[in-house]
Amino acid sequence: MRMPSSSEHISTARFTFGSRRRWLGVLLLTALLHILLIVWGGRQFDAPLSVERRDHIVMTNIAALPPVEKPVLLPQEPKAQPKPSPQPRPVAAIKPRPAPEPAVEVPDTPIRETVTPIVEAQPAAPAVADAAGSIADTKPPTEQPGPVEPPQPAAAAGKHYQTSAPPSAELKYKVEAVQKGQNYHGSGKITWQTDGANYTINGEAGALFITVLDFKSGGEINGFGVAPVVYTQKRFRKPPTETTFDRDHNSIVFSSSANKYPRSGGEQDRASVVWQLASIGRGDSSQFSPGAVIDLFVAGPLDAETWRMQIVGQEQIDVDGDQRSAWHVIRIPEPGSHEQRLDIWLSPQQEWYPVKLRFTETDGDYLDMSLSNLKPLNPNGLN
Repeated sequence: MRMPSSSEHISTARFTFGSRRRWLGVLLLTALLHILLIVWGGRQFDAPLSVERRDHIVMTNIAALPPVEKPVLLPQEPKAQPKPSPQPRPVAAIKPRPAPEPAVEVPDTPIRETVTPIVEAQPAAPAVADAAGSIADTKPPTEQPGPVEPPQPAAAAGKHYQTSAPPSAELKYKVEAVQKGQNYHGSGKITWQTDGANYTINGEAGALFITVLDFKSGGEINGFGVAPVVYTQKRFRKPPTETTFDRDHNSIVFSSSANKYPRSGGEQDRASVVWQLASIGRGDSSQFSPGAVIDLFVAGPLDAETWRMQIVGQEQIDVDGDQRSAWHVIRIPEPGSHEQRLDIWLSPQQEWYPVKLRFTETDGDYLDMSLSNLKPLNPNGLN
C-alpha cells in the first residue's frame, strides 16, 4: 500500500480549509438573508418577531443611530373656556283682567246745595249733642308717636233733615264680585228693623260659601234721623272692628285706632248711612233732585270723614225681573284717597229701600248687590 506524500498532505489540507471557509461564508450569507427576509416580511405583514431576535435587531439599530437631543417642552397657556350664554328667564303668562263696568258719569249740571254750607266751629265752643247747624268737614287727625293724644277736630253741629225711617224688612240680594280678575257669585242679606225709637241693621255678603263682609249697626231714631251707637264690621280674613258713638263723652272712638272725634249729632256709620239717605228721601222727596249734594259725617272701622253724597238722578233699573225707577246716589272719594266708591239706588216705589248697592275699590275690584227678594218684618221683632 502506497503512503501519501507530504505534498499531497498539504494539498488535501488546503482543500479542506478552503472548503470550510466557503461553507462558512455561505452559511453567514444565508443567515443574513434570512434575517433580512424576516425583518422585511414583518414590516410588510406585521409579523411579530420573537422577543430575542426583535431585541437584538432593535439594539443593533439603536447602537448605529446618532444620539438625539431631548426636546425642550415649552409651557402652553391654558385655553380660555367659553362662557355659557345666559338663559332667558321664563315670563309668566299674564291673565287678562276683565274690564270693570264704566263708572256712572255725573251730568254736567250745576250742583245745588241742599244742606247748610260747612262752617268751621269756634275752638272754644263745647261739643253739644243734638245742636242745629252744619258739621265740620274735618280730615282724620294724624296720630302722634308716644303717649301724646292725637289732636281732635273742632266741635261741630249736625244738620237736621226731615226724615221718616222705612218700615222693618228683610232684603236679600244677588251678589256679583270681581277680585283680582276673577268673577265670583253669591248672595247677601240686609235685615233692617225699627220700632220707631230704636233700630238694628244686620248685613252680610258672601261669594262661593265665604262671607266677604259682615256688619252690624244699632242705635236710635231721633230728630236727626238714624243715630248709630255701635257699629261692628268683619271682613274676610281680618279681625272684627268696633266703632262707638259715645253719648256720655260726646265722642266717636275706635277699637282698632287711637283716633277720636267729637260727636254733635247727625253722624253715621258705613251701614247706617244708606238708611239715613232712605229716611231723608222718604221724609221729604223734594230733598232729592239731580245734582244736589248731602254731606254726612261718616265713621268707619278706623277713622271718620265727611262723605259728600251726590244725587245723580232717577234711573230705570232691573229689580228682580221688574223695571223700577230708583234714585242713584254716589259717593266719590277725594283724589288720591284709598277709600272705595259707593253707589246706591233707592226705590221710592218700595219705601225707598236700597234695591242695589255697589262698592268699588280704587283698583277696579267691586262688589255688586242687586235686590232679589223683599220681605216685610214685624217691628216687634227688634233685636
